[in-house]
Amino acid sequence: MSSERPEEFSQPPVSRSRQTTDDKRDGEAVDTHRSSDDTHHEATTVLVRGETIRDQEPKSTPKDKESAPKDKEKSPRREVSEAKVKMQSRLPALDDDSDVGVQKEQIVIRDGKADLAFAGKLLASAAPPSAPKGQWQEYRIYETNGGQHVFSKVTRSVFAEDQDTHQAEVFDPSPSSVPSQLLRSARDLTRSRPLTWMDAAAAFFGYDPRAKTLYRKFGGQFEEHIS
Repeated sequence: MSSERPEEFSQPPVSRSRQTTDDKRDGEAVDTHRSSDDTHHEATTVLVRGETIRDQEPKSTPKDKESAPKDKEKSPRREVSEAKVKMQSRLPALDDDSDVGVQKEQIVIRDGKADLAFAGKLLASAAPPSAPKGQWQEYRIYETNGGQHVFSKVTRSVFAEDQDTHQAEVFDPSPSSVPSQLLRSARDLTRSRPLTWMDAAAAFFGYDPRAKTLYRKFGGQFEEHIS
């Protein structure tokens, strides 16, 4: 018998380096697949977070919607009177400036009292140079043919819903007919001298800038002279 052993045919051994390389490639394939899954997961997470953020955005509540129209109702556009707007545009001129010094039948309106009707003349009037807020006052002093003086204060507004207001008082040289409120104020001002219609006018109008404008139209009669 021959001692030689038959040749055995087998697969050549795989080198460790090649096997290691193949393992790495397989690992990379696995990692790539895993990375793809992770990316998909992260994208989904971002989408979910985006939805979560949108859910947290402030939304108008029914209460807010109800309050919006109410705020508009608080400041509605006010209707104005065209006639009053024309009067305002002519300030400080007044409609009856041409009547100053003219003898005629006069009617002075008073709120809450009877209107004053008399024959006489308008001595002077005064109004502000402008009325930026749509309201102003007019001061007038009349003299009747009987020697009495009438003081009138009219408050006007350009807004149609606002009614003009009228105040008026009469000064009579006779002490018994002087209104008590004017008499007290005038006595406080004059004390030692007789009461005059100028004292009564100062008690009625006061000394605001408009009143002083009115007084200047009488020269220096309303000035307090001292030595």
